[in-house]
Amino acid sequence: MLDRAFADVYTKFKLHFYKKVFSRFQDREASLTTVETFCMEIIQALGRPTVNEFASFVQISPPNAAYKVNNLIQKGYLKKERSATDRREYYLVPTKKYEDYYNISYSYLSTVMERIKQRFSAEDVERIEEMLEVISDELMPEIPVRHTSAACVPGAQDADE
Repeated sequence: MLDRAFADVYTKFKLHFYKKVFSRFQDREASLTTVETFCMEIIQALGRPTVNEFASFVQISPPNAAYKVNNLIQKGYLKKERSATDRREYYLVPTKKYEDYYNISYSYLSTVMERIKQRFSAEDVERIEEMLEVISDELMPEIPVRHTSAACVPGAQDADE
């Protein structure tokens, strides 16, 4: 039962995202390919990785990663910021253009979180948060990424549906 309930919630988040993305394609052609979208989501989740860190995480060659990154820079979804400590190193940073695209998904997350806070007691909400942190921190060690920046988990911005 738990498997099914979790899968249902995960699937509903994905379907809402896809529905919103496709509704935006009616007015204009998609500017990110599926693979580019995945690359951007990974870069966003990694929180300012270098090209080599991105390549290592997705297990592709650094030249292949550099090619993908350069395409995303040309499309305006990504920029490189030089490290203040090591001037030879650059961090990959999503642009405002990507954040607007990304928020299609997270605006719905904010809506659902508000509904959870309204539906459940403060103690239950605290317990849900505690369980999710345990799941993320302890039960998913293969993916050591944790959303820590405000850009990864926006507040209740343009919450819809």
